[in-house]
Amino acid sequence: MGRHDLDLADMPEELRRFERRLIADVDALERLLAMDVFEQGVTRIGVEQEFFLIDEHGRPAPRAMEVLEILGGDGSVYQTELARFNVELALPPVELTADCFSQIESQLRREMGIIRTAAAKQGVDVVAIGILPTLGWEHLTLDYMTPSPRYAALNRRVSAMRRGEFRIHIRGTDILHATHDNVMLEAFNTSFQLHLQVAPDEFAKTYNAMQLATALAVAASGNSPLLLGNRLWEETRIALFRQSVDTRTDVDLKRGSRPRVLFGDEWVKSSVLELVRDDVSRFRVVLPMDDGEPMPANVIAAGGIPRLGALALHNGTIYRWNRPCYGVVNGVPHLRIENRPMPAGPTAADSMANAAYLFGLTRGLVSEYGDVAARMAFHDCKANFYNAASTGLRSALHWLDGRSHSADELILYTMPLAAKGLREYGVSEADANRLLDIISDRVSAGQTGARWMIDGYNRMRAVMPQDEALQSVVLDYLDAQKSGRPVHLWDKMEMPSREMRRSSYERVGQIMSRDLFTVREEDTITLAEAMMRWEGIRHVPVENAEGELVGMFTLVDVVSALRRGDADSGELSIGAIMHRDPVTVAPETPTLEAIRLMREHSLTALPVVRDGKLEGILTDSDFVVVAARLLE
Repeated sequence: MGRHDLDLADMPEELRRFERRLIADVDALERLLAMDVFEQGVTRIGVEQEFFLIDEHGRPAPRAMEVLEILGGDGSVYQTELARFNVELALPPVELTADCFSQIESQLRREMGIIRTAAAKQGVDVVAIGILPTLGWEHLTLDYMTPSPRYAALNRRVSAMRRGEFRIHIRGTDILHATHDNVMLEAFNTSFQLHLQVAPDEFAKTYNAMQLATALAVAASGNSPLLLGNRLWEETRIALFRQSVDTRTDVDLKRGSRPRVLFGDEWVKSSVLELVRDDVSRFRVVLPMDDGEPMPANVIAAGGIPRLGALALHNGTIYRWNRPCYGVVNGVPHLRIENRPMPAGPTAADSMANAAYLFGLTRGLVSEYGDVAARMAFHDCKANFYNAASTGLRSALHWLDGRSHSADELILYTMPLAAKGLREYGVSEADANRLLDIISDRVSAGQTGARWMIDGYNRMRAVMPQDEALQSVVLDYLDAQKSGRPVHLWDKMEMPSREMRRSSYERVGQIMSRDLFTVREEDTITLAEAMMRWEGIRHVPVENAEGELVGMFTLVDVVSALRRGDADSGELSIGAIMHRDPVTVAPETPTLEAIRLMREHSLTALPVVRDGKLEGILTDSDFVVVAARLLE
């Protein structure tokens, strides 16, 4: 639909034409709402499930195109995503009634089995998880991007709009602070997206209720605690996605401009048009579209219903966590709310329980309180969302009574409201009870997917290197997911097998030391000697102010300088004794190649760098640890 092979800077006329079409679509939506032609009297739900493809060691496997080719079809059910290690499953909508959740759950299990069978023919597996713990910086290159003109153009355009590197800063138990030069960090997120059809006159209060209900659902469903070896938020996707496609420049940030990934800043007062107009007014066009679609006013004048393709394309580049959507099925238009914060996994049962609780609570809030906007300040609702994503069941959340409650207590307190909402939708009592019991038991046990992963990772990390611990998390998670048992029933992780552990030492990045002590050229030998003595280290990298590696020196170098008795040798700068242009390796370098280099150059340490920046150091002592681990 879009002109994905072009740069907007080279086509101002096409951009102006698209903007005119976009305004025409918004005007047409207003006319359609006034004409009262939207489908009413029926509520449908739909789901989209994203997956990671992984190899036998739990690492990302870039085989999406091959797997999708095996699956065949018209692309409406199985779809590509930004990265070649992701695939998406889009199920057709069903009416929200009776046993609809069981129907979707059965279909999810069946389709996941089909995808797994296709993946096995490529020697890989499939896992539903919010963020794959074994993802590394090496997976952020454009080599892993799905080969599509659309994705390439999206990356160019978003990067150009940002006018600089994307900055990532997430604080949890650990702190991740980094920059990156493309949009591939977006591919580190996989979600379970939910769609709820809403009548136009019910949109405002339903949307507001879902905004409030979303925080509780997020707190109960965290499944993304590990990113690039860091323990961050219970649902790290929320922080990562917002920053990974942030097109705001420094000027925009100073003004307080909104990011393209947003929760919102106010309640909806009366109509979906408030959100649509605000998004068109605030956010620049990312990609234009072709002109094959007739003008919407002409379609309406001819008695038809327009697709509003320009609006749909623009809306798809604005990532509200609860996003308004317009669609047309069999010539009848409808409105729906797309809920985006739920993570993929842990199991189909967990995902459908999350959906049932979210939809039930949304309906229950409307039924019990009308418009929640009259009972709570929006900034409290927004704070709930980010608090829930950050600390999960342990977070403190605001509620309609004006007080704060712990998330676990509030979720259990709102169970009757969720049950009421499901009854009003016509969901069978047996199905509603089964799914809400999963949420209650999960909350009572305090074991979300995020807590299960963090607890297991911490135990593994105490006795093994980071990379091995992360692989253990993924492979144990996969086994538990295949059991189909809800996450609150999962057993603790077991120690990994010998074969899996051997794979944890294949690359330098898996065994290097990341806890580094570094110095600058202008620092003194006195400082270096004290540091090495206090910390028990023999090798120290030398960095410049930009964090680039400029040299290395060893304890032998320091001792030799001091023994030579040079005048004021203790005040001599590091730059006078360091080895410039040291031999280096990348994190992806095979371990055996690193051993060869160390032997060839008679080295006892190798700095590990990426793009000139130091990421770790590999010493002969590390190989002693590796040998001991493998001999076990």
